[in-house]
Formats: sequence, C-alpha cells, structure tokens
Amino acid sequence: MRRVIEFLVRVALLAFIWFICWWALNAQLSSVINLSIIVGGVLLTFPLVWLGRKMLDKQPTMTRAVWVTTLVHFALGFTLGVPIVRAVTTHRDWSGWVLPVPPGIGLVLVIITGAAFLLTVVNLALKGFGAPFFIALSRRLAADWLYARTRNPMVLAVLAFFLSLGIWFQSVLFVLWVLILFAPALLFFVKVYEERELEIRFGASYLEYKSRTPMLFPRRPKG
Repeated sequence: MRRVIEFLVRVALLAFIWFICWWALNAQLSSVINLSIIVGGVLLTFPLVWLGRKMLDKQPTMTRAVWVTTLVHFALGFTLGVPIVRAVTTHRDWSGWVLPVPPGIGLVLVIITGAAFLLTVVNLALKGFGAPFFIALSRRLAADWLYARTRNPMVLAVLAFFLSLGIWFQSVLFVLWVLILFAPALLFFVKVYEERELEIRFGASYLEYKSRTPMLFPRRPKG
C-alpha cells in the first residue's frame, strides 16, 4: 500500500511539473521576468539543496530519505526545470557574442550527447531499477556498465548535452549560463544532497562504490 501511495504522489507531482514547464514554454514574459527566472531560479537551487541536506541529516532513515528526496526533486523541477525551458526557448533573444562554430557541428554533438543520456537512463533502469528525477528512485545501486567508470554518467551527459545545445545555438551567453550557473547548481545538488541520500539508502555498498569510482569524469575504477 505504501508503494502505491508513493507512486501516486510522484505521478501527481510530475504531472504538475509538466504543466508548469508547459506554461513556461508558451508564456510571453518580459525580458526582466525572463532573466529573473533563468538566473534567479537556478540560484535558488543552492539554498534548496542546503535545506534538503539539513532535513536528511536531522533524521537519516531510509523512509525519510525517500520522501525528502521526492520533495527536493519536485522543487528542482522549478529551480532547474523551468529555467532550462525558458533558456532554451528564448535563447534567440539573448544579445551577445555569436559562437564561431558551424551549427552542424553543434547538432551532431546534441545527437551524440542526447543518445548518451538515453543510454544512462536505460542503464539506471536495468541495473538500478529506477528512473531519472523522482519518477522511480533506484531500488538497487547502479554500479555497472556506464556507472562503473563514473558515479554520475547521467549528470555528465546532461551537462554535455546543454553545452552542445549552446554550440548548436551559436550562443556564447547560453554556454556561459551552462558553465557559470547551471553546472555548478547541478553539481552542488549531486555533491551536497544526492551523495548523502545514497549513503543513507545504500549504506556500506555505496561508500565502497564511492571510494573506488570517480564522481564525474570517467576513468578506470580503483582496485
């Protein structure tokens, strides 16, 4: 019964986030409001993650970790998801330098990094019995295939994908937004919140995996 309730809650929250993202995709906003969402929304990720970590540490049990993570992921749909939608849909309105790279190269990179992201989703589903976001939290530690050489192949693929989008858009400002705001916020979430949450849910097995596998950039595991 508990699993059914958790599933229904996640479906409802996900549907609400999709509705908000659909609104963000179609809304006609002033430049000031749009910039506030693109920049300010991402900056809100930092206090959100800090608060989530405090909630985890206050009562580090598996059940609490599941619910807190669901709420944190839901909030990230606003602090990261909505700014992403606005940044992508309004990138042509950004004034600034044009990136001197043929858009065809960017498109190829978008396809490659998008495929890499889909592979990490499949990897997580088959090895961790989970899905991205809070659709389904992993029930088993994913440590094989792509996860054998980096603990966060999905994060790496996402960052590479958005950088590739910036190259495709030929937008220096979009690339800078990814590097200066989006990437630090996402990595802050992974380092400060997600690693702690995985320690609580998977215990010694995650700590052992963490000790031998790099956080982001792939390399041969230790041992």
